[in-house]
Amino acid sequence: MRGFLSRLRELFESLNRDLRLVFVSNFIGSFGDGLYAYLLPVYIQTALHADPVNVGFLYTVLTLSAALTPIPGGLLAERYDWKKIMIFAWVLWFPVPLLISTATHWTMLFPAMLFYGCFISGPSTTAYIAAAARKDRMNLTFTMVSSAWWMGYIFSPSIGGYLAIKFGMKTVFYIAFIFYVLAASVLFFIRSRKRANKKQMEMAGSEVYVDRSTILGWTLFFAFIMFFNVLMRPFVPTFLKNVYKFDEFLIGVLGSFTFAGSAFLGIVIGRLGDKFGNKIAVAFCLFFTVFALATFQLTSNPALLIPIFFLMGTTYTPWALMNATISSLSPESLRGRWVAISQTASMLAAFFAPYLGGTLYDVSPNYPFTVTIIGMTVLLSMLLLHSYLS
Repeated sequence: MRGFLSRLRELFESLNRDLRLVFVSNFIGSFGDGLYAYLLPVYIQTALHADPVNVGFLYTVLTLSAALTPIPGGLLAERYDWKKIMIFAWVLWFPVPLLISTATHWTMLFPAMLFYGCFISGPSTTAYIAAAARKDRMNLTFTMVSSAWWMGYIFSPSIGGYLAIKFGMKTVFYIAFIFYVLAASVLFFIRSRKRANKKQMEMAGSEVYVDRSTILGWTLFFAFIMFFNVLMRPFVPTFLKNVYKFDEFLIGVLGSFTFAGSAFLGIVIGRLGDKFGNKIAVAFCLFFTVFALATFQLTSNPALLIPIFFLMGTTYTPWALMNATISSLSPESLRGRWVAISQTASMLAAFFAPYLGGTLYDVSPNYPFTVTIIGMTVLLSMLLLHSYLS
């Protein structure tokens, strides 16, 4: 473990100043978000009188908001300073925990879920990282910066669960708001960056060729991955609560191991992607997802669930791999646009997934996970077959 942390420190120091600050901002913001995000489906059911279908419907609203914001975000990324857009995105999240804290019924959460789903900074953040990253470390840089988000989640779900039991969820929401403000504040210290204008690109001899078929192929593939991940994700803590009868603290602890897995395995998978290609990296994500979802339904023993939930962290890694893949395939002049298209496609593909997952869960708690296992197995088989044939 000490050797891994030492290596992690080396990787962090290899980032330039701006990427380190983005890393820190992600870490602070995700810590605050993780205080309540993992427990939110349980809170909506137990405190706001929702059933699984209602929970699925609310997350469908969130996904719709997320699907509608990357394209406007991409247009903004082509015209304005990426730094300012990234700060503005945090400002849009400020009301979320406050609105949730004032709700007394699940039907009052629609404004909060709309704000929560706003993903207007996605193209700008991706373009910022791609412009600052070393080209031979694109996958590693994306997974490294993204890992800060999941590192923030490592302890916050269990801390949030403890605080919820001790002081109530409203206190947790207020603390999360403070961390959102701190995360936005850190970004004031990064350098401004924006897309190079046409004259600058001509002077630099920028390449404008775009392999559209490859980009669209990857976009479609990642969209299917997102669909199956979002179909089951909101119902993991609900399953632990309803089927295994775990309390909020234990659910939070398992969530912490999930995000630990996302942070640590994400970095390893990013290195594999740079060394052996993106297909290998994505294949590892799909395999671990199938294995974790299949095994966590077989035991309620917390000691056995810990390594399983650690592996489940790889369900969050494909998003960083998608951004790295599309960024590396896109010329700088069109990077924001293609990233926005890929992110929008993934969110649109996942639009009905939470509602479908809630409907399946209402029939049987195991069904959302079974459908995801089948879907991911098919995608893994297609990826391996394509790699073999090519």
